[in-house]
Amino acid sequence: MGNLIEIKDLSYRYRDSNALQNINLTIFEGDSVAVIGPNGSGKSTLLKIINGIIEPTSGEYLYRGVRITEKTLRDPSFSKSFHKSIGFVFQNSDTQLFCPSVYEEIAFGPEQMGMAEKDVEQRVSDCLKLLNIEHLRTRIPYNLSEGEKKKVAIASVIALNPEVLVFDEPLNGLDPRTKKFLKDFMMEMNSVGKTIICATHEFEQTKGVFRKAIILSEENKIVFVGDYSKAVFQ
Repeated sequence: MGNLIEIKDLSYRYRDSNALQNINLTIFEGDSVAVIGPNGSGKSTLLKIINGIIEPTSGEYLYRGVRITEKTLRDPSFSKSFHKSIGFVFQNSDTQLFCPSVYEEIAFGPEQMGMAEKDVEQRVSDCLKLLNIEHLRTRIPYNLSEGEKKKVAIASVIALNPEVLVFDEPLNGLDPRTKKFLKDFMMEMNSVGKTIICATHEFEQTKGVFRKAIILSEENKIVFVGDYSKAVFQ
């Protein structure tokens, strides 16, 4: 497995506080990684940097050896390729869903990438089937349950067939049945070669999903990187 993500001496500061300090990290192709830490430790900030949503205050973030900056993401060709490669499932599905129907929600990404209409239709059908939400095809996302919204949000991300799937607290607010479905889904995606990065505090619900753990402290620093089974959870 090659290096996929490299983070070197990275820090991020909001206007009046640190969010991440001196982060060094390597994630390999096919990894399944849990990002763990108390509220305010910088988990969501780290995921946003990995997805190119925000740029670090200092240090470097490299994806497949290319430094990801505001400048590199201004290049339309590179930006398109990068955002197709990494899919981000937000903690709050309502911030991710904005189309008038589930079909249009899932079709949005492939359409933006210039896929032919028949290919978009096939991609949407495949995603609906994979997430077991074919019955929601014509529904309005806003009116769905939290579990249904989460599945639609995930479907809209995997419609681009990214090589990396990033989840921010994906099990929050879900019923046990949907939690089990998403756990099994993450394991299935990892088994077919997808790299999984997931911020979570649901340790019991995610047993068996992750091989690596990254633990962030209240001081916004990494205090552990290694085998998930050897991590000590507070």
